[in-house]
Amino acid sequence: MATPADQRLLELLDKWLKSLELHLKYSSLDNDSYSSIQPWPEHQRPSRWIIELARQKALALQAQLRERVQMGDAQFSESVELMAFLANLVGAEHIERFIPLAHAETERPPSTPSPQSRDPQSGRPQAARPQAADTRAAQASATGTREMPKFVPGRERTREPAGTAGVARTERRAQTERRTQTERRAHAERRAQPRSQAKPPENPPDGTAAGADLDPRMLAMREQVIADAARLVQWGRKWYELAELISSMANRPSLIDVRRILKDNKTVIDKKAGRS
Repeated sequence: MATPADQRLLELLDKWLKSLELHLKYSSLDNDSYSSIQPWPEHQRPSRWIIELARQKALALQAQLRERVQMGDAQFSESVELMAFLANLVGAEHIERFIPLAHAETERPPSTPSPQSRDPQSGRPQAARPQAADTRAAQASATGTREMPKFVPGRERTREPAGTAGVARTERRAQTERRTQTERRAHAERRAQPRSQAKPPENPPDGTAAGADLDPRMLAMREQVIADAARLVQWGRKWYELAELISSMANRPSLIDVRRILKDNKTVIDKKAGRS
């Protein structure tokens, strides 16, 4: 007999699968039609292979849940709910790439130019503004994220700006600019080194000793790129696609640095992906 936790998870998975079916249908739309088809929150449009992968994982979890219900396992659904709660509360970081929920009830046809709205100079019809523009702006203002202010003892706390989408974009832009400036300084220092300097040793097969002289931030960045590359290779992506895919992810190095890391650690990536 299904417990309340089982029923909640089954309803949630059913809602996700219906949303992913709509996303598969929307994947053939152009950007303007996609932005007006639903009252979306602010997000990056997901690729079709990401949607298909999410649907595959949702179906697998749904099959496992039904199997556990038939076995009479009352703890499986509660464990999944606890894991989802802790992931959102503790483990998950801010990401821009996610697949928002799509509802068939809120779907609207793509907007078309209104015959009454014409350009006063050329007389041509002007594109009508989507009716959901104000709604999306209000939702973005309500759901904008920002970093929590740091408490400094002995200093008066100042009022932080409201958590709007503009504030979130400004903070993300500042973080990107700081990271870009750091990468440019590091690149300039590498180019300023004498040409007669001995060439650093190549990466060993295990990929551990090559980064011993790097700072912790660069080591963490290299390990993240290697992990991303190994995961994408396991998913069937081609080697020449890895650099652009990884550099387009949030909080990843520039395209030049990603290509350099992939080139220096190809053996390690193949080993992690199980191709060696």
